[in-house]
Parts: sequence; structure tokens; C-alpha cells
Amino acid sequence: MFYNTIVSGKKLREVSNIEEKKKILIVDDEKNICELLELYLEKEGYDTENAFDGKTALEKFDKYNPDLVLLDLMLPLVDGWKVCQKIRKKSSCPVIMLTAKGEVIDKVAGLGMGADDYIVKPFETKEVVARIKAIFRRVNPAGIHTEKELSFPDLSINLTTYELKVKGQKIDTPPKEMELIYYLAENPNKVFTRDVLLNKIWGYEYFGDSRTVDVHIKRLRKKLEGVSSKWRLKTVWGVGYKFEVDE
Repeated sequence: MFYNTIVSGKKLREVSNIEEKKKILIVDDEKNICELLELYLEKEGYDTENAFDGKTALEKFDKYNPDLVLLDLMLPLVDGWKVCQKIRKKSSCPVIMLTAKGEVIDKVAGLGMGADDYIVKPFETKEVVARIKAIFRRVNPAGIHTEKELSFPDLSINLTTYELKVKGQKIDTPPKEMELIYYLAENPNKVFTRDVLLNKIWGYEYFGDSRTVDVHIKRLRKKLEGVSSKWRLKTVWGVGYKFEVDE
């Protein structure tokens, strides 16, 4: 089934296909943690691959082509920060960071580098599984592969391929930034508070705060500022954010 619709000057395309089995790359220097996560995730129907250092993780990322990465920060050879940065330079694959550090500054730094979620050790394995399922639900609701694309002057937001194009050029954009700009653009001229956006994009089970939204908006602004006079990503002071489109 294929069809096009036009809503408030934007085009939405949808195509239905069968979902394939998801692959998860688990990266942690503690082998018992990898084995435990592997056991639980494979019981949930996921395919998994392990890496115990950052160098191997990057090599396996290219060969394995995972749908999601569980990434410890404190890794030998190449630390998790650098691994996340290198992944983001070539892929929008969702990344969940695993770390023993729980300070807010570490969370904001990780999200600023393009991580999609952040889980502090020690954690319950069921929580990790729930976070993974939550990300896949947002990316692919109801187990159906649905292609969605919004088009504005000099801007294309494709949530199926997770591609953001500005003036025809693809701009590297992490998954959460894609979901955030898509949600705002899908509801043009509507103002959303930080808490609403946090719950909508990250989910009610996410334990972050509203600064998470600010970090992602700031990164999106750098990519979209001044591209077109017909639309803009705007801050409504004291309220939140909106994707403003000229009528």
C-alpha cells in the first residue's frame, strides 16, 4: 500500500512492510554483564553480538550493522565517549549508554554527543529491556515498518530512513533529534512544553529532565537556523518550543 497526503504544507508518505529481527550490539568490558544482557535479550527475540573494548566495538559495528547499541562508557582501548562520537559520524543507530556515573553533567554530555538514552549501573536487566523496547516502539510502532516523510521548502525529514536533508544535502542527525524535529514539524505552529516533549520523544519511563530537550533543540538549531524564511524552529519563552510555518 502506498499513498501521499498533504497536511499544512507538508507531505506525508507511508509504506507498510514486514519488520525484520532486531540486532543489538552489547559493548561492556565486564563479560558477565554482556552475557547476562545477551541471555535476556535473546529470550526477547533479539539477535545480539558482544564487544569488550571500544576498538572491537567499532570494528563489529561496521560488520554487524546493529539496530541498537548498548554502550558502556568506561572501556579499554577506546572509551565509550569516542565510540559514540565515531558511530554518530556515520550512523543514526540508537545508542543507550551504560555507566556507573550518575551525575547530571554526564547525562547531558552523553546526550549531547548523540546518545538516545542513559542507564546508570547497577541496573535491573528488565529495565534495560524495557528501554530498548521503548526505543523500538517509537521508531517502529505496532511492529509495522512505516515510512514517514515531511517536506518543507529546502527541508526533508524522513523518519523511516532517519535522514534529515537540508537543501538536498543529507545532514548527520542522531535518532532522538530526528524524532524531535519530526514531531514538532508534524504539528506546525503548535507549542509544546519541555515536559511534553520529554515524555513524547523519550517516553514516560525515561528518568531524565527537561535539559535533555534543550540539548537536542540546541543541536537541531545549528543545523536548521536560517535555512528558509518559510519555517523556523522557535523558542516560546517561558513555555517551550514549536516548529513555526508561515501560512
